This record gives sequence, C-alpha cells and structure tokens, in this order.
Amino acid sequence: MLDLKKPTSQQAAMEAFFFGYQAFTAKPDEMLARRGLSRVHHRILFFIARYPGLSMKQLLGYLGVSKQALNIPLRQLLEMNLVESLAAPDDKRKRLLALTDDGAKLEQALRREQVKLLERMLAEAGADAVSSWLAVNQRLGNTRQVLLGED
Repeated sequence: MLDLKKPTSQQAAMEAFFFGYQAFTAKPDEMLARRGLSRVHHRILFFIARYPGLSMKQLLGYLGVSKQALNIPLRQLLEMNLVESLAAPDDKRKRLLALTDDGAKLEQALRREQVKLLERMLAEAGADAVSSWLAVNQRLGNTRQVLLGED
C-alpha cells in the first residue's frame, strides 16, 4: 500500500497521475491542435457522443463548468459543423446537442488513439493491476459526482 503520509509517496503518486494523464491526452491534443481546437473541445465532443441529445444544462453538469466557459468552445464546434443544436420535440426553447457526421468521425478518431494506448498499457499491467486501476478511477469519479451533488 502506498503511504501518502510520506511526501515522497505523495510526490510519486501525483507525478504518476499527472504524467499518465498527459500521455493519455497527448495524441488527441495534437490532433485537435491541427484543427485549432483544444482539450475542452475534446471533452465537449466526448460527452455529446456519450449522451446524444443531451441538453446544455446536462453538458454543463458533466463538464463542471459555467455557461460562460462553455460558450466559446461550443460555438466554435457549432460553426465548424462538428456539433448541431436541435430544438427538443417537447419544448422548442430547449436545445439538444448532437454530433454531426464530421463531429462523430473526429470524436471516434480521438477515442481510437486513447483506446489504443489504454489497450497497450493495460495489457502490460496485467489483470490485477487493471482491476485496481479501474476501481481507483471509478472511485475518483464517484467522489466528483458526490461533490457536485449528483449522487
């Protein structure tokens, strides 16, 4: 067990998490940069792909950002025809978000790069490590949901 009371263990854990995330996002960041986009655009595409037809309010909740912070990157995705905003069938004032065909292709290409990396790393780590890694990440995600009042 990692003793996080020790500064060296804290540093090792934080560095592993930081550099792991950096490796996980490096290729997608590069692909997005070629289009003038960034990681926030990737997060928007990811959640719209995961939950097609989600509302702005739902997207704001998943991202944990303000309406103001979402405005510019979402508008860019709409202008680039990667995302579309449709009126909800039950309430024309409510806007639902979906990926266009081009948006879906981009999101799939970004995901494919991350999946390839994960497959390689998880295969190297072995089944026990994978189970532990998944459990830790799910617990981190659940903690975030509790903090946001989504529980």
